[in-house]
Amino acid sequence: METYGGRRNQAARDAATVETGYALCSALFAAAVLFGAVAGPALLFELPGTVETLLLRAGLTIAPVVFVARVISVLVRFRRERAQPSQPGRTNPDS
Repeated sequence: METYGGRRNQAARDAATVETGYALCSALFAAAVLFGAVAGPALLFELPGTVETLLLRAGLTIAPVVFVARVISVLVRFRRERAQPSQPGRTNPDS
């Protein structure tokens, strides 16, 4: 009854907490690296105003998209992995 709508045990709650933390941290890292790669040259070097503005806006647009996409992909993958039956050979919780 733990996997099919019943209460989750402590191990399942801990796994969900760890996976959520991993999703947020890895998404933050990926977004920061991408922002640095795109907007970094505008922050480090003296560039023409239009190029600098374009790079900063591109970085500020792409980074949140990557963050959300990474969080969703990690959490969806985690949910798919937990969808297996709790006992090998059983495909229905009532069997």
